Amino acid sequence: MDYTSRMIRLLGTLRREMNGAVADGMYAYGRPYGLNYGVSLPTVRAIARAEGRDHDFARYLFKQQVRELRLAALHMADPLRIDVAEAAFWAEGIINSEAAEEAAFAMLSRSPYVKEIYGRWSDSDNELLAYAALMAAARGAAGDASVVGSVAEIVARYPSSRIIARGAVALLAAAYETDAARETAIGTVESLRAASQSFASRYVTDEMSWRME
Repeated sequence: MDYTSRMIRLLGTLRREMNGAVADGMYAYGRPYGLNYGVSLPTVRAIARAEGRDHDFARYLFKQQVRELRLAALHMADPLRIDVAEAAFWAEGIINSEAAEEAAFAMLSRSPYVKEIYGRWSDSDNELLAYAALMAAARGAAGDASVVGSVAEIVARYPSSRIIARGAVALLAAAYETDAARETAIGTVESLRAASQSFASRYVTDEMSWRME
């Protein structure tokens, strides 16, 4: 079966789960998708799992202007093939916070190159890529002190960003639970507390204060 036929079949499966009311109530920071059928994330993930891993087909789906196809593609991609160069392809389709979160959860955090991708994306001027990097590192590199130690710099670069603040908390909270990076997490929180009190730094320090009690 060619990719177009497979996509049409998959789209039919997704459309049967469509919920226009849910789609109308959805909000993600960033740009909207071309089409949005309002299928829940757990359902999209389950349908993608049933399809199985197929990296090349996933790349094809990710180019489509349909929310559910793009999100399914992230779960069908092979994380073992996601190095820094390949990640650049997927970066182009991360247009909002939902896509960033799913990319981090399904693909980036499971890549053997997660630290290298984190280094490239966290230093980006693209807020959504930096957010995806933080969320991926929270799952895939939280025990690496060098990764955790860069959080304060990212927060300083995006002083008014709610999603960067959320991503920083996710990574610092995960690091705090490890032996290898706990002290680095504590030191990072203290440095943010002592720094200029931007929205992002206040959010991170307030959230981490009770998590570290």
